[in-house]
Amino acid sequence: MKTPIRKRRGPKPKPANDNSNLRERLHAARLGLAETSIGAIGWGAGMALSAQASLWLSYGAITSHYWSVTAMFFAGAALAWPFSLAAHRFLAYGRRRQASFAAAFLCLTIFSIAITAVLFAIIYRNFYAQWHGDPFTKLWLVQLAFTSASALYQFAVIGLRMYLPVGAGLLLVAAFLLSRPHGLQKPLKTPAAG
Repeated sequence: MKTPIRKRRGPKPKPANDNSNLRERLHAARLGLAETSIGAIGWGAGMALSAQASLWLSYGAITSHYWSVTAMFFAGAALAWPFSLAAHRFLAYGRRRQASFAAAFLCLTIFSIAITAVLFAIIYRNFYAQWHGDPFTKLWLVQLAFTSASALYQFAVIGLRMYLPVGAGLLLVAAFLLSRPHGLQKPLKTPAAG
């Protein structure tokens, strides 16, 4: 008994290595000054608010570093915004809203945490630099590597809690807003005028 072969409807699938829309994706990832500035300030303020709320809930804001922690989270998120937005637009170009939401969620999470952790590592390393060896020696390189690794570990253990509970809610809202359809959708193909 022969099974009937069903014909595929719609366009032919593209091979996995087809990069024909790379130029379009790069064009969609371009950022404007206004959206970058306003978004960076808004996202930075949101993460600063998240850090403050966490400090209030965890310690009753009884810490001598209240404002410096707030400033660090603001700066980390504000610096992460342009990278997150560009990466989101590149990844979500021509995708459905669910995929766009996932890309926005992932990009905002990764870039915000990574850049804030790097800022923390720089501040941490600058504090301990007074006890380090002479610059650019083997001892100094070892101390730099281990101090930076210690800072990243401490941020992972202590700093990630600063994003909860407020930061997680703001992340969902921001990802939802970024996943809305906007003017950077895939252009419609129009027949060429002869």
